[in-house]
Amino acid sequence: MFSKILLFDIDGTLLLSGRAGYRALTRAFEELFGVERGFDHVPVAGMTDDLILTDALARADVPADDEARAHFHRRYCELFADEIHFPGPRKGLMPGVSRLLDRLSQIDQIRCGLVTGNFAKPARIKLAHFEVWHFFHFGAYGDDAPVRDELVPIAVERAGRDGVRVEAAADVVVIGDTPLDVQCAAAAGARSIAVATGNYDEAALRQTDAHAVLADLSDTDAVVELLLAG
Repeated sequence: MFSKILLFDIDGTLLLSGRAGYRALTRAFEELFGVERGFDHVPVAGMTDDLILTDALARADVPADDEARAHFHRRYCELFADEIHFPGPRKGLMPGVSRLLDRLSQIDQIRCGLVTGNFAKPARIKLAHFEVWHFFHFGAYGDDAPVRDELVPIAVERAGRDGVRVEAAADVVVIGDTPLDVQCAAAAGARSIAVATGNYDEAALRQTDAHAVLADLSDTDAVVELLLAG
């Protein structure tokens, strides 16, 4: 029995990829469907990759069956593995992330996992590129369900397969940077910590039901205390 399961979002919470995902999505969309800049004006913050693709297809009036979507998924993953190596705006780990993950890895009674709208393969590529993949033991991804609210139970179930169990739903903590991260935690009865390192500032995040709102994750001692509270 573990005391806490910590589930981290990726983009805007742990890191920014310098728009590598946008570039790969756009290239794949143009290659396969002949539409340039197909993801312009498509909301992405907190959304799953599956829903982002669905929205882009609808806006471009492009029908796509399961085979075409699967082909897009494969091509996007291939292109992302290339794009992650190029520079971009604010590319890198968010403040305090590396130090926080290292500290958490030394606490025996917790395990860190992921809840992200990213497809699983790009998520791993992204985290491995920034040398933090090894800190995460399980997760749920945009491949697993199109709706983010369904991801926390999937991650917790996978944790259980690895022998990681907690006493109550509130012993699961979701750490994210959007209202949708907070919402998915609430849907599962989990606690949530919102960080203003993405597209939402502290004032906007305080309008959600987050149990705590932080400017960033740079104060390691305070963040660890908050994560282990409750």
